[in-house]
Amino acid sequence: MLLEDGTELNVVRSGDPDAPVTVVLVHGYALDHRTWWRVVDGLSPICQVVAYDHRGHGRSDPATKETATIERLADDLGELLERAVPTGQVVLVGHSMGGMAVLAMAERRPRLYRQRVAGVVFVSTATTGLAETALAWPKAVGKLVRELERAFGPIVRAVREKIEPTKTAGLRWWLFGDQPRAEDVELTAEVVWAHWPATVALFRPAVDRYDREAALTVAGEKPVVAIVGDEDRLCPESNARDLAGVVGGEALVVPDAGHMLPLERPDEIIACVAKFVNSESRVR
Repeated sequence: MLLEDGTELNVVRSGDPDAPVTVVLVHGYALDHRTWWRVVDGLSPICQVVAYDHRGHGRSDPATKETATIERLADDLGELLERAVPTGQVVLVGHSMGGMAVLAMAERRPRLYRQRVAGVVFVSTATTGLAETALAWPKAVGKLVRELERAFGPIVRAVREKIEPTKTAGLRWWLFGDQPRAEDVELTAEVVWAHWPATVALFRPAVDRYDREAALTVAGEKPVVAIVGDEDRLCPESNARDLAGVVGGEALVVPDAGHMLPLERPDEIIACVAKFVNSESRVR
């Protein structure tokens, strides 16, 4: 899909294009639409599903320093709703940074949000940035991690082929619970590695300074579920509880799961989304 600013977004559709409800899946930081594949398979029989790659991610066009912002991603989402899903109600499902984009869209496009959105599922997301608790670590350690990212990014680019065999071990600990499927870790490593270090470095400031607590007033006008793994090291359980508490939504904590719920525990996400889809379909 070609955006107004000339950026091409990779958009993938599944399910019934004439269904009364469309589910839009919004992926996370340094990931792409492929991380939703299990959720897509589970939802396609009951609705239309649209998954896409953010600018600077996957098969979409690159981002620039000026466009690598949550606000720009939110505007992209709004434009996608208007052009790729111009009619009917939508259920938005945002994972991690994707949830941040959904919140920002609600704040920046409140009329569109109120008119078109039937419900929102926030998956492993937060209302404020992660600068203070990078990787769910204390502030001082988080600061050190960010400094290392900036300092060693060029070195990683030069030696990535040599260290690639060890990449999955760190990602497994960082992003998953204790017993992930090997193929899920491999897919995530493949996707993250494709975005490292360029996209990771480009979008990191936006993630760090993100603050959308004000957007919760608008977001809370629609039914909301915030789902999180109890072993999430990036967006801790408290984030989901805080988000749900402010908007009057439901917080769902998934045991023995980490940050990659779309791959680790798709059934829980599918069940949450299906409730919104079925409820809206009955109304229609």
